[in-house]
Amino acid sequence: MFDVQSDQLQSYIDSADKQKSLYKRTLFIVSISQIFGGAGLAAGVTVGALLAQQMLGTDAFAGLPTALFTLGSAGAALFVGRFSQRYGRRIGLTAGFIIGGIGAIGVIVSAIINSIILLFISLLIYGAGTATNLQARYAGTDLANNKQRATAISITMVFTTFGAVAGPNLVNVMGNFAFSIGIPSLAGPFILAAAAYILAGLVLFIMLRPDPLVIARSIEANQKSNDTRASTTREYTEDKRGIIVGAAIMVLTQIVMVAIMTMTPVHMRHHGHDLGAVGLVIGFHIGAMYLPSLITGILVDKFGRIVMAIISGITLLVAGLISAFAPGDSMILLVIALSLLGLGWNFGLISGTALIVDSTEPSTRAKTQGTVDVLIALSGAAGGALSGMIVAGSSYSTLSLVGGILSIVLIPVVIWARQSKK
Repeated sequence: MFDVQSDQLQSYIDSADKQKSLYKRTLFIVSISQIFGGAGLAAGVTVGALLAQQMLGTDAFAGLPTALFTLGSAGAALFVGRFSQRYGRRIGLTAGFIIGGIGAIGVIVSAIINSIILLFISLLIYGAGTATNLQARYAGTDLANNKQRATAISITMVFTTFGAVAGPNLVNVMGNFAFSIGIPSLAGPFILAAAAYILAGLVLFIMLRPDPLVIARSIEANQKSNDTRASTTREYTEDKRGIIVGAAIMVLTQIVMVAIMTMTPVHMRHHGHDLGAVGLVIGFHIGAMYLPSLITGILVDKFGRIVMAIISGITLLVAGLISAFAPGDSMILLVIALSLLGLGWNFGLISGTALIVDSTEPSTRAKTQGTVDVLIALSGAAGGALSGMIVAGSSYSTLSLVGGILSIVLIPVVIWARQSKK
């Protein structure tokens, strides 16, 4: 079932060197897939709202594409998590990326035939790529020790940057290419997304052998059988708290980031910015979401998950304030605001993810991680859907202020976690 023979499993159980070697190899393979995955997710972020605005003829539902593919990612997160738990990371992640690529192809077709219904269905399916791209960060932690986990997460996210930054900056190129072959220009980035997601899936399917989660589960089972003194009662209580706090951190940061990010392209278009300028700002934003990851991971491992979660909330608050009060025609301030928005999300995601990994065991890890990512995806869907309504009913500034204020809820959450441990 797992493409790993029993003698091969035993060789990894018995050899710390082989475990270390597989840990490094897994990080390398997952990082390659993340380059393609990053390019795939960037399409929906950059032009999803603009495509819906064009096809629907109103701003009120411009946040709907983000809500839809984020909602789709919720179902996919559950599927990928449970599939990975049963069949291993390789099969689960491969399936998720391929399904996301199929969704991107559906978006292209919907733009060609101008079908709103097909667009919405395709965006839901496209969300599988987003969920898988996030779930891939867990694969690098399966064989990491407690002091390596945040760093392992960060390494895979750094490589996401290459594709995620390139994607928005290829908006005009892909738009022109699409137009030249008779496809609406706003659907152009989804051509890149389809190819990128499918390539990410193929990389994992071909190269992720042996499966790191399968090896980690075998090592855990062997350790338990050799340690009759192990007691899980106390650990279970600590694990439950850690899962709750880790999930809360990621849910809050996701709501704030998605809401403000979703309406920024529409806000910029209203103030006369062209697609190139939109791509540049979103490129900085996505770069800030992923590029600082290596440093963030080191900081999280060194100073702790709770400290970095508090810094996440403060950073998101500053981002919200700047985007709320920045003139709409100021590219510099928009770049700063969206960069801080991405950075605050980065701090929250890595510290929250590390808490989840700390609080789970290989035997249940993938399933729990998938369930937590469902909550993250649903919160992003809510943020995306409400963002358009808030802007239509009030303004982009109001949306940014609400997001900034919401972000500081992180602080009492993590203070509660710290006090509970005393």
